[in-house]
Amino acid sequence: MKPRGFTLIEVLLSVALVGLVLVGLNLFVFSMGELWGKNTDVRLFDQHVRAVTRFLQRELLRATLPPAASVNATPVGVQPVTAEGRSQENLVTYMELSGSRILKWPDNPLPEVLCSLQVRRDQGLFMLWHSDLENHFATDPPREALVSPFVTALAYDYFDTDFNKWTTETVLRTDASGNPLAPQRLRITFSYDRLTRETVITVPAARQGLPNPW
Repeated sequence: MKPRGFTLIEVLLSVALVGLVLVGLNLFVFSMGELWGKNTDVRLFDQHVRAVTRFLQRELLRATLPPAASVNATPVGVQPVTAEGRSQENLVTYMELSGSRILKWPDNPLPEVLCSLQVRRDQGLFMLWHSDLENHFATDPPREALVSPFVTALAYDYFDTDFNKWTTETVLRTDASGNPLAPQRLRITFSYDRLTRETVITVPAARQGLPNPW
């Protein structure tokens, strides 16, 4: 018996079905690509927020470990800092004995680097830094390193033992003598377009029982 071939109608139907399947696959792929592309900014922004938060937490933690910190010291405190072209401001400050990976020295790197965190409107979070071993440490303004252009606010958390609760301040709290008090946590706000994220960094204290390097 002679094998029967496909009729023209069957061929046309097959081509039409294959075409419909391909069109459906293309629509699916393009729609998924569009959705993925729309979320790119969100994913990258969240990655940036996590990276900056981890970096700052590590920086503060390193400042509390020997030989950077001594027992009963305040490795992360508040100091008056005058940035170039700006007025003096009390900033959260800590010491990096070996410096940090984001610091770019004009000459050979020096140890004992004082680092301060400052948020500037429409510019982001900066690290102001210089070594107290530099010849003109007391007179020259600190160098600047941009940590994140998306940080729009830096707030300070204090734990009130009298009321057993946390209080968030937009400015550093002072004691009865007017001296600024170091917070127990830093609350950082990141903003990009319509996205806003807030992270909290614990300010560690020098741990009891550590050997005193001094």
